[in-house]
Amino acid sequence: MQAVTGERLALFAEMERKYEEKDSEYFVGLLGHDDYVVRTRATCILVDMGGEDKVEHIARVLKEDDNELVRHEAAFSLGQMCHSSGIRPLVDATLNDSSMFVRHEAAIALGVIGAPEAKEPLLQALEDPDRPVSESAVVALSNIVFMEGMCTNEKFAKLTGG
Repeated sequence: MQAVTGERLALFAEMERKYEEKDSEYFVGLLGHDDYVVRTRATCILVDMGGEDKVEHIARVLKEDDNELVRHEAAFSLGQMCHSSGIRPLVDATLNDSSMFVRHEAAIALGVIGAPEAKEPLLQALEDPDRPVSESAVVALSNIVFMEGMCTNEKFAKLTGG
């Protein structure tokens, strides 16, 4: 375990250097790394680097990663990015991911984005057999309705949307 931890820490140091260099392609490459901790970190870093061009990479992680924690982080990240191009992958995850953990986070992320086109899939998610998912759909729908009719501070809505 020490060797793995040492290798991971050395990689984190390299990641920090690449982050300072704003090398987003390096982090895109890490999304396929064997270590789920590295993949999770790379997802978060790409979100911080911003840009709608990162959505397709994070969406691929959400759809294809075999680790539910990594997929959960990808769902959270797409919500934080707030790009409309993230809605379709989040809808798919909300309705179809095998993990309740991921479906819950994808529903919340849709609420954070606040797009009206997410309402119908969230209404479907109200019927999810796992209570955390259906409750997350309630939270998300509430935020979308709030943003449509009453919101005067978009930042507030995004902070409280999930």
